[in-house]
Amino acid sequence: MHIELRLLSVRYPGRPRPAVDGASLGLHAGEIGVLIGPSGCGKTTLLRAVAGLEPASGGQILISGQPVAAAGVNVPPERRQVGMVFQDYALFPHLDVQRNIAFGLDRRMGRAERKARVAEVLGLVGLEGTEACMPHELSGGQQQRVALARALAPRPQLLLLDEPFSNLDVDLRERLAHEVRGILKAAGATALFVTHDQLEAFAIGDVIGVMHEGRLHQWDDAYTLYHRPATRFVADFIGHGVFAPATLKRVGDQVVVHTALGPLCDGAECVLPSAFGYGQCEVLLRADDIIHDDDAPVKAEIMRKAFRGSEFLYTLRLASGDTLLAHVPSHHDHRIGEWIGIRAQVDHVVTFQREAAAAAPPIASFPA
Repeated sequence: MHIELRLLSVRYPGRPRPAVDGASLGLHAGEIGVLIGPSGCGKTTLLRAVAGLEPASGGQILISGQPVAAAGVNVPPERRQVGMVFQDYALFPHLDVQRNIAFGLDRRMGRAERKARVAEVLGLVGLEGTEACMPHELSGGQQQRVALARALAPRPQLLLLDEPFSNLDVDLRERLAHEVRGILKAAGATALFVTHDQLEAFAIGDVIGVMHEGRLHQWDDAYTLYHRPATRFVADFIGHGVFAPATLKRVGDQVVVHTALGPLCDGAECVLPSAFGYGQCEVLLRADDIIHDDDAPVKAEIMRKAFRGSEFLYTLRLASGDTLLAHVPSHHDHRIGEWIGIRAQVDHVVTFQREAAAAAPPIASFPA
């Protein structure tokens, strides 16, 4: 692993709960990791601990196999070879672009070598020819790329980015997320990125971690987070979905998941070990698991609708009173209060204990 955290904890004096509580993760060289979660979940504290700006209370941080934080070890920030891009860019307003980028370069480099490196990273971020510009002469997106170029210029072992797009408008953020991923991949950089925006995380990350109350609930690729959430919190935080009442019934060696929409998996594909229990539970149903089908026997009333351009997000209520969400193509423009036919088309069945605590593990996750 290029960067590895082993049961990292960070505590602040006077607070009963750790800001980071036993987090473990790893990134290979050239990978981009992203931490997401609600405000106050500990993701920025974790990033600052990796940078050396917050002391670790327990566990270890290793960069290129060498401990930089552990029992009796606390390598200062300037010796960790870590670059950081802050939320507010932190460019020097009185220095032009060239001098901003050159600021962190080794003073032992010759003038020509420094100038060549500045030109190289400006080319990498697509800002050739801006060397003499002052920060205030650049757009927000250009300033962000200058900050990225400055962080990349010293060739750090690890690049940390703390919500770097939060001050930008939504359209620019989405475009920059894709651009920054391309820049980091072209530079061969290993990076750890913090955001509260799921779309940003999906756009930029090879692997994504979901944090809540200081705990890292899951560290996985976006597809696995969405379809195979490790905890109820991850299931609730990622994407659109509901927890619908269900019953697990054992039929021979099979367990059938029964819902108000009927049995999932057609009662044939959900094969579980014989030790698996049965009874009342809740099943995670994503908005894309619910298909609008006029011929379906199950009907649902449209309670709310949100236009998303190519689709609507419908909030539906079954005759039983249970609520579901459904993505429906936008040319299926039904009225609020109208009843439409729906059916379930579920590739992954994920069930949880009914009325479980937010962090409880799922009862089961298995392909449909």
